[in-house]
Amino acid sequence: MLRYLPYVLSLALTVYCLIDCLQSDESSIRNLPKIAWVLLVLLFPIVGPVAWLVAGRPERGARSRTQQERWDDHRRSRDQRGSGPSRPPRGPDDDPDFLKGL
Repeated sequence: MLRYLPYVLSLALTVYCLIDCLQSDESSIRNLPKIAWVLLVLLFPIVGPVAWLVAGRPERGARSRTQQERWDDHRRSRDQRGSGPSRPPRGPDDDPDFLKGL
């Protein structure tokens, strides 16, 4: 059973790095284009994933900053449409217009 452990660990590391690479924003990936990192991780089982973790993965602050910028853009576009501040959803029994129709 222990003789399969290096293969399982290599596969787990490759899958983790592949998913991490695919989910990363292309503008925050370092040193190579995203497609090159995907090929490197897939074609070189140990070296590719380790290289991704060391040299390709976005820095810690870059990923959350990108998500924050997306959220800010979403809020700005919503405010420009004139929807104003969002309200929590109301049930039909709390809506006076619905109750008038009964």
